[in-house]
Amino acid sequence: MSISKRIGELGLELPPAPPPAGLYRPILIVDNFLYVSGQGPVLKDGSLYKGRVGGDLDLAGGKLGARHVGLTMLSTIITHFGEIDRIKRLIKTLGMVNCTPDFHDHPLVINGFSELMADVLGAENGVGVRSAVGMMLPGGIAVEIEAMFELHK
Repeated sequence: MSISKRIGELGLELPPAPPPAGLYRPILIVDNFLYVSGQGPVLKDGSLYKGRVGGDLDLAGGKLGARHVGLTMLSTIITHFGEIDRIKRLIKTLGMVNCTPDFHDHPLVINGFSELMADVLGAENGVGVRSAVGMMLPGGIAVEIEAMFELHK
C-alpha cells in the first residue's frame, strides 16, 4: 500500500508545514536519500506543542509531542518534496527532548515518533537506527526530530 493511502487509512490529520525558522532547507535530496531538517511539534491549528518533559509534561505528554513531530514531518515532506510515495524506508532518526535534568527516559518519548513511522511505513521500513537525547529546545517546544529516508529510485 502506498504511504499516501496509508496516511488516509489511518485517518491521520496533518498540520500545516512550518516555514524554516532560520537559514536552512526543510528537506534536501542527495542521490536517493531524503534528509529532513529538525522538525518541531506543530498542531493542526499551526501552534506549537510546548513544554518540558519531567516538568510541566509527563512521559505520555512528551510521547504525544514526538507523535506530533512525526505528523509535522510528513506534512513537511509532502509540502516541500511532494512525492511521499517515493519513500522506501526510514534510515536514521535523531530525537531531541526538552526535559528537566533529572528526566532519563528520552528513548520512550521518541517512541511517539517511531511508532507513527512504523504505522505509516510498515514495521520493516518504518524502523531505522535512532538516537534520543535530552536538551533545551528553541521556543520551548517539547520535542525536535530530524530524520533521513531512503527513496525508491
